[in-house]
This record gives sequence, C-alpha cells and structure tokens, in this order.
Amino acid sequence: MTDQVGTDLRSGAGTDEGGRGDIAPASPGHFEPFHGRPVSWVAVSIIMLGFLVGGLALVFGTVWWLFWTGLGLVVIGGLLAMSTDIFEDWY
Repeated sequence: MTDQVGTDLRSGAGTDEGGRGDIAPASPGHFEPFHGRPVSWVAVSIIMLGFLVGGLALVFGTVWWLFWTGLGLVVIGGLLAMSTDIFEDWY
C-alpha cells in the first residue's frame, strides 16, 4: 500500500508552519454553569412538594383531603411556572 501525501501526522506532512496545527480544538459540550433563576427553583419545589403530599395521601389509607391539597399545590406551582415563564432562559 502506498503512502498518501499529507496523511502522516508524525512527520508533520500536510501541516503548514504556524498554521492551525497548534490550536487545540474546542471541547464539545462545554457550557458555562447555569443553575436557573430562584423563581424557577421555587416553582419546581412547590410542584414536587405537591406530588409528594398527594402520593403520600394515597399510600397512607387514601386521605382524600390531603390528596386534593397536594393536587392544589401542583396546580399553584404550575401556574407560578407558567406565569414567570421558567423556560425562557433555556439554552
């Protein structure tokens, strides 16, 4: 098999002096940390608390008033999330 011109990276063939050979490629997926806005954390925490309360209400003997309280928390958290547009800062 014959050696093709410009494919031997060990000998420096195919690279020009001072060209792009000395520039390291950017690492893929390198983003600055983004932790969200505080209102997003509050809205998601309220929704999770509602699911927890509603789920525990079903596990411990089907306490309906506690289940509906959990559902109300989920709705309140969802309305807070929609009204503050928590996905507007999504990349």
